[in-house]
Amino acid sequence: MRIMKKCNFTFDYKKSTQALNYLAEKSGGQINRMKALKLVYFADRYHLRKYGRLITNDTYYAMDNGPVASGAKDIAEGSDFIGREAQNYASDYIEIFSRHDLKSKQNTDKAEFSISDLEALDYALDKFGHLDEWGIVDLTHKYPDWYKHRPSLKLADRIEMDVNDFFDDSTFKVDNCFPLTDEEKEMRRDQLEEMLTIESAWR
Repeated sequence: MRIMKKCNFTFDYKKSTQALNYLAEKSGGQINRMKALKLVYFADRYHLRKYGRLITNDTYYAMDNGPVASGAKDIAEGSDFIGREAQNYASDYIEIFSRHDLKSKQNTDKAEFSISDLEALDYALDKFGHLDEWGIVDLTHKYPDWYKHRPSLKLADRIEMDVNDFFDDSTFKVDNCFPLTDEEKEMRRDQLEEMLTIESAWR
């Protein structure tokens, strides 16, 4: 049985802010907060499966309403956990509008993204952007990276997820966010582990 390291990279608050801003901008300037966070998840799942890395290097948790990127959630809620520098940066681009919505304050700084980052965000919007917040929550419950934690969530508010599980395919009839053969999955896992080893060495 293969033992994988926990995938904890250095969170990129600028890319996370711009991802939320981009999703709001592309949704007419405003987007439901929960829906935005689920679209970030789908974009990350796609990008990891196709290119072997996450967009923002966020830490994911399984919660009742599906997988949540922790740093993106803090930004979307204006939380103090992200620190003053990240708060100030996010407030230049995102307005927390009412309890449930995010509003774009200015154009997305696309210089923060690679071409593949934007591809993944557009994929998430194109495939799942038509859903409302509860429809997209229900959909995320059908993916194995969240579903495996379902029994444990009866006893805990949140459980840290392993993004290596993003490579697993759903047993439900859903879009897996880029198809992979078993051999390709192993290659992506090796790539992810190598990137984590390199980053850990530089910390």
